[in-house]
Amino acid sequence: MNMLAALRNQMIFLTQFGKQFETTGSLVPSSRFLARSVTRYLADRPDRPIRVLECGPGTGAFTDRIIRHLRPGDTFDLVEINESFVDVLKERFSCESRWAAVQDQSQIHEIPVQDFEPQAPYDYIISGLPLVNFPAQLVAEIMEHYFRLLKPGGTLSYFEYMYIRPLRCRLARGAGGQRVREVSRIVESWIGRQGVARDSILLNLPPAWVQHLQADPDTGLAAADGRLQN
Repeated sequence: MNMLAALRNQMIFLTQFGKQFETTGSLVPSSRFLARSVTRYLADRPDRPIRVLECGPGTGAFTDRIIRHLRPGDTFDLVEINESFVDVLKERFSCESRWAAVQDQSQIHEIPVQDFEPQAPYDYIISGLPLVNFPAQLVAEIMEHYFRLLKPGGTLSYFEYMYIRPLRCRLARGAGGQRVREVSRIVESWIGRQGVARDSILLNLPPAWVQHLQADPDTGLAAADGRLQN
């Protein structure tokens, strides 16, 4: 991406932050260091064709890293609800050579992630959604849906800004404080059951933690409702 395009995408990101803070979550796109961390399990992918899902790609900070690990025969789905971000992603797939090389195996879905129903589960889910900004019930639905969409042994990787959730749990009052504490309880429950690693990324604004969780390798939470086939 050239400098002018990068600046334009930064301005789009900033504009959407002002308009839709709850679903954008940050003033600036994620750094390349965060992108490298959130894709580190994908980087160790097997040789067979894989299925990858990215949720909340925004202007493509993680997407640009994900596509470096794709090979012929892989499937890459992106779920993005923000129309402005969808337009940016479509343009990047059309205009940037590295993105264009995987365009035929990639598809953008403009739909809430909890309503997304693919035909088959995924080896890797990478999420950029700002869960701490969402209602607790929605967070519960999204986390449950992620694990329905994962193959047994599949990996979910997502990030959250360092100490924001714990601090908001301590400092927020009233209904807002109750919401954040309930979100924290839901997230920590999933991390406690399925978490396998946490990376600390200081070279990001703000600094972030990357959480990596895995579906059960044998029965697999992903296969629990029987709707998706391996």
